Amino acid sequence: MTNDYARVLEATEKQLLALKAGGTRFLTVDAETLAQLRQAPVARAVAAVPSTEPLPAPSPLSSLPAPQDPDTAMTALRERAMICVKCPNLASTRKNVVFGLGDIRAQLMFVGEAPGADEDQQGEPFVGAAGQLLTKIIQTMGFSRQTVYIANILKCRPDTPGQQSGNRKPTGEEMKTCLPYLLAQIEIIQPKVLVALGATALEGLLGRVESVGKVRGKFQEFRNIPLMPTFHPAYLLRNQAMSEKRKVWEDMLKVMEKLNLPITEKQRGYILKG
Repeated sequence: MTNDYARVLEATEKQLLALKAGGTRFLTVDAETLAQLRQAPVARAVAAVPSTEPLPAPSPLSSLPAPQDPDTAMTALRERAMICVKCPNLASTRKNVVFGLGDIRAQLMFVGEAPGADEDQQGEPFVGAAGQLLTKIIQTMGFSRQTVYIANILKCRPDTPGQQSGNRKPTGEEMKTCLPYLLAQIEIIQPKVLVALGATALEGLLGRVESVGKVRGKFQEFRNIPLMPTFHPAYLLRNQAMSEKRKVWEDMLKVMEKLNLPITEKQRGYILKG
């Protein structure tokens, strides 16, 4: 094997590993690229190497070992997401890709629906009014935005043609297209508990439409990870009843118990205000 070929092979393997960590399972190569590869010096070098045995078949991408470094894997995934144009309508109207925020080694991961106007402007998830309430919930649990991980089903704000304000629910096709990014994030982070904020997040993760009111407070399972469905903070802003806020807090107490966290009497009696 020539030195040039070895270097190219090593670089190719590293790129394939990075793509795999980001969720890629298949690669498409157009005819023009294939023609160029046939004329490349590397191809000629390989042809010149004498061998009495046939070259082994290339390993499928799914069998390549995954990188052990979460930071490298997440960086590669972020870079792919930041230039994604798989949904042309979303890519053309977004200001920022809202990838995710927090500790990539977090025990606890929150999953929301999609960025809103504030998130699209700032490039971070949950920074508007609903985000401020979520931050308060996280802090009351004894965490911070930096010690959990927060992401959405969609990385781009759903476009709202003809609307001056407001948001819309992501379509099923949009969720299906964007979900691999979130699945790769979950695979890299390996949280001990997931929290689905609202019906859309629950639908995106479990693939079925559920009433949050009926399933909240009961752990579901997502890829062997306990998943707690609860109301979206935006729901609590629309419905100021203390009884509804208490339901969300009771769900979070169960999450804390699942994580074997100490719970004070003050926390047990806490009711979210304002």
